[in-house]
Amino acid sequence: MVKIKQFSVEAWMDEHEHNCKYNIAETCAASISIDQLRDISDDKQRQVFDTAKPLTYGTIRGSQNLRDNLSRLYSAKTATPLPADNILTTPGAIQANYLTAYALVGSGDHVICHYPTYQSLYEVPRQLGAEVDLWKAKPEDDWLPSIDELKKLIKPNTKLIIINNPNNPTGAVLKKSLLQAIIDVAAEHDIIIQSDEVYRPLFHSINPLDPEFPPSILSMGYTKTIATGSMSKAYAMAGIRVGWIASRDASIIETIAEARHYTTISVSFFDEQIAAYALDSSTVHSLLVRNVNLAKKNMELMDRFIIKNDDECEWVRPVAGTTAFLKFHREGKPVDSVDFCKKLLEKTGVLFVPGSMCFGEEFKGYVRVGFVNHTDMIKEGLDKVTQFVRKNLDEVALAE
Repeated sequence: MVKIKQFSVEAWMDEHEHNCKYNIAETCAASISIDQLRDISDDKQRQVFDTAKPLTYGTIRGSQNLRDNLSRLYSAKTATPLPADNILTTPGAIQANYLTAYALVGSGDHVICHYPTYQSLYEVPRQLGAEVDLWKAKPEDDWLPSIDELKKLIKPNTKLIIINNPNNPTGAVLKKSLLQAIIDVAAEHDIIIQSDEVYRPLFHSINPLDPEFPPSILSMGYTKTIATGSMSKAYAMAGIRVGWIASRDASIIETIAEARHYTTISVSFFDEQIAAYALDSSTVHSLLVRNVNLAKKNMELMDRFIIKNDDECEWVRPVAGTTAFLKFHREGKPVDSVDFCKKLLEKTGVLFVPGSMCFGEEFKGYVRVGFVNHTDMIKEGLDKVTQFVRKNLDEVALAE
């Protein structure tokens, strides 16, 4: 039997997200309805999905319309278009990441994973028998990991380098020059790079014209790359459970497709039709403008919150995505983040995620905040947190 370690962040959310008043732990951009999606589309006459279609399995590897739209998005500003056949759909990005590991790594393999990050990215390869080393980023380096450290982690059996860009929980991005340096290391040793890009393209604090603006890993010219993504985070549509795996290497896609037969068969074609509608050129730009503007507006609230509480709270300001990693302390000592989050929820109804429990014991005092929910709720929730910090922080235990 596979030894499964508790998936801490999902266990925390499962226990608390339906018992809070202010969910500032949610990592999706504020969810959009089908009616709202239709309203922002430039083509109001186009049908979202076909209600007369028979309820079959649909297209096994993913609907052609959806994969064509994804191909168009990945092919923008690149000399070589990404073929639609190089994309597989999955039930969310979590399945995309699981399938990638399931198909590509096992006992005897070595995996390097960017850290801190979503637990499944490094825990699933471990469950499959691979040796995993964490490529650690530090706040003093603006959560950017060191290429020299990456080089030291390389082994003769290194099979996969996993990155998360934009990053959960920090909101940092691996910029273009750093991506190129990662590729140079991988190419020298013939290593596959997997990039979890589930928060792409929600860039709220870096301009696309910036020369360091991070492209998708698939746009960097290295063939042995994989990008995973979904409709959940930047596209605000977690409820349809649509994700994908894309690669420049057709043989990698074929290997994963064989593994996919054992786990997925196909994705709901209703879900895929809604995703295809959202990613169509008549809709996707308006959808992203909505979500990026929401992130920018709410980031102003986060900035003000940090200023108000700068004696007790610090951060590295996030650049992209929907999350921020905040550190709370009292008299220079980090608080116990689990105790902080539990007392905060009990007294205010605000839900945060404790960093030391859900992202690593070394993240003492850290909490993850999801700030791209509805603005009124974020504002009210952050005001409650400020009141808690001023009135109740002394009641919170310090980290041991």
